[in-house]
Amino acid sequence: MRGAFSTALPSRQRGLSLIELLVAMVIGLIVTLAVTSVITVGEGKRRTTTSTNDMDQAGAYAAYLLDRAVRSAGSSLIQSTQPTDRGVFGCRLNVASMLPSTSAFPAPFKKSFLAGKPSNLRVAPVLIGKSQSDAGSDVLVVMGGDAVAGGVPRGLTDPGSANTLSMDNTVGISAGDLVLVSQNGTADCLLEQVTGTSAKVLTVGGTYYTAGKTISLETLAASTSTYVTPLGNPANGNVQVQLFGVGDNSTLYGYDLLQVGGTTTSQALADGVIQMRALYGLDTNGDGILDAWADPGATGYDISTVMTTTATLRQIVAVRVALVMRSASKERDAVSADSLTLFGDAVDASKKSLAQTVSLKGADDTLYRYRVIDFTVPLRNMLLLP
Repeated sequence: MRGAFSTALPSRQRGLSLIELLVAMVIGLIVTLAVTSVITVGEGKRRTTTSTNDMDQAGAYAAYLLDRAVRSAGSSLIQSTQPTDRGVFGCRLNVASMLPSTSAFPAPFKKSFLAGKPSNLRVAPVLIGKSQSDAGSDVLVVMGGDAVAGGVPRGLTDPGSANTLSMDNTVGISAGDLVLVSQNGTADCLLEQVTGTSAKVLTVGGTYYTAGKTISLETLAASTSTYVTPLGNPANGNVQVQLFGVGDNSTLYGYDLLQVGGTTTSQALADGVIQMRALYGLDTNGDGILDAWADPGATGYDISTVMTTTATLRQIVAVRVALVMRSASKERDAVSADSLTLFGDAVDASKKSLAQTVSLKGADDTLYRYRVIDFTVPLRNMLLLP
């Protein structure tokens, strides 16, 4: 009977042998290494792509800012260049206690700009300071306005005073506007802020009131050979007297010389910019067509000479700018050459090449990716000169 109820014992179960376990581990390691390698390569390419895109976007934004500023240079100033008795180009700019400055401008315009003598700054649509930023880049100086009155200069008709200017009419000029008071043969021109108007008299004062330095407003206001040029209202952002340059931390900075809003420091505009270089575009024969380039470091085109030479200022009809951008991502191996060439196709009036070389010879320089953004900005207001 016992045999009738007996059940068969289960078959003996077997685990993995040592060899099978080792084979499985090897296969698993191979798969893990393959997946890790794919992820690593993909992540590296993603970082490179992201870094390159960021560099391109920063460069495009920096180019946009500079183009917008330079393209409007000279607005509200050019009509004050003719006839010669009311020319403002080259006059020393006086702005309250701001200009001429008795101390250096803030970084990155502190060490080399105008050889540490910012008091020498004069009125000009565009100036280029060769290698004058703290980081060794060129410095762009841009001046202009956008007055409702169109920047048309008006002569004084009657003697004024230390805070009044008398003229035929004050149409288009409102309280808060800035005007430039100048006289041919007088080295200084005075920036003034309008605080009130009547039919024929401007009252000046406020933040930008300029009593005068080497010449007083009272002296200028008393002469009918003095002219008043409307520039616009700084509160509306349509008056610009700005510096642009690269700082030591690979950032493009702008500095408002009028300190609108009380800003006394330079403002970061775009990062990843390691160099900015610029050339003057010239119309040498007065036909309104750009026919040559000039290096701002060449004889006769350094900033100190250009800003005091009206004939040269009138020839400048464009500015060519090259920005050297660097990616934020550092590669393990070298990915760039040890130098970059800028303005390779530019020649001066004598057909001499104006190509410039930017050396990348630092220990890690070639481990980054670079992009050169080269663009030309026409000075549309200069093309309207008589």
